[in-house]
Order: sequence, then C-alpha cells, then structure tokens
Amino acid sequence: MLGIVSDDRSDLPAAGLPLSLLAELKDQVRCDALSFFGTDSDRQMDWFGQDIPADCDDGEADQGFWEHFWDFDPCTYPQRSGDVRSVTKISDFYSARQLHRTGMYCDYLRPLGIEHDLRVCLADGPGRIAGPGRGVDLVLFRGPGPDFSERDRALLALLRPHLYQAYLDAERRRSSTPQLTPRHWELLDLVAAGHTNVQIGRRLGVSEGTVRKHLENIYNRLQVSNRTAAVTRAFPDRAPG
Repeated sequence: MLGIVSDDRSDLPAAGLPLSLLAELKDQVRCDALSFFGTDSDRQMDWFGQDIPADCDDGEADQGFWEHFWDFDPCTYPQRSGDVRSVTKISDFYSARQLHRTGMYCDYLRPLGIEHDLRVCLADGPGRIAGPGRGVDLVLFRGPGPDFSERDRALLALLRPHLYQAYLDAERRRSSTPQLTPRHWELLDLVAAGHTNVQIGRRLGVSEGTVRKHLENIYNRLQVSNRTAAVTRAFPDRAPG
C-alpha cells in the first residue's frame, strides 16, 4: 500500500501528483472518481486540477461550486477550523436530507451524480503549503449507494502524510527541472555523448552556427557558461562524455 507513494515515478506533471499514483490510490479506496486540486478561495478559481477519470469534472459546473463554496461546510472546514489533518466525509456535516437541501448539492453535486465524498487537505498548517486563501485537496467521490467506510477513512489518514511528502517532492522536482525545448534536450543529449558542434549540426541537419546559437540559449536558460556545466545541470546523474 505504501508503495503507492514511495515508488519513484517518471510521469511528473506540470502541477500536482503523478497520475499513475492517483490511479493506484483510486484502486485502493474504491470510488467512482478522484480529484486532486489546488483552490484559491479568494480569487474563486482552481490553480491546478487533476481528475480520474479525466472527464469526471464538468467545467460548466464551476460557477455553481464557487457560488456555494463558503456555505458548504465540507469545503471550508480546514480554513474555518485550522484542522488540516482530519479526513472528512460529507456525512460528517450533513444527513442525506440536509445535503439535498444545500445549494452545493442542487447546483454542483447532483448534476455530477455525487452523493458522497471523502476528502483530505494536504498541508501542515493553514496556508502553509500554498499560501493564504489557497489550499491543496484530495477528494474521492461516490454516487448513489454506500458511503465511504471508517476503514476508507483510516486508510486515507494513514496515507495522508506520505501523500503530503510526495506532493512536496514533486514540487521540488519541478523547480529543479530545467525548462528547455525538445530541440534543446535533443542537442544536449548529443553534447553529453561527446559530439562536436559540427557533428551535432550534421546529426540535426543544421549549420554549426545554429548549433552555437542553440547552445547560447541553453546556457542562458540553465545559467551556466559552458557545455560541461550545461550537461551537469541538465543531467545531474550522468557524467558528460
């Protein structure tokens, strides 16, 4: 089970967690859909979002979500209480009858077929992971039928600190990944293999001058001054050829 969050994964997205991790988590805690997202309640927007299955979120429903956000206790509990560690369910706050009378249910949950959710906030304190007004949440959804069990809650509580660490690790990996174009990476692969500019130009079908221009651009992006430093920065686990 802990292998879900401890495995080294190659599918690092531009934001959030690897989708392979989220897919395996969905298999561990049975649910119809899973969402991992960052919300900015001050600006009423998501600053990233990941859904499994990919089409489980309806973008047109977002207006209804934000219209009722502050009136829906499961969404605002971490911010209002300061409790960012508890794993909560809709049924912790509302009976089924009470839920069905809420604006959030009528305008957002019911159109998406959602009756139950199990959610956890990934932070070590209010605003600590994303900043004031911003939160990072993992939410599992079910439609009509049985609610999430206490076993499901305990499992997510057990995984929570590891998911939090996995998110921090993903953020660190993203910040340390050089922002280069596919052509830059292709050229750097040849540099790392020990090819000269003339040889690289022949391989890529461009002039030596174009190769030099690409290298200058790469140096600027990587904040280095020579090809050896560029290879070391781009491929920290590979010695230059």
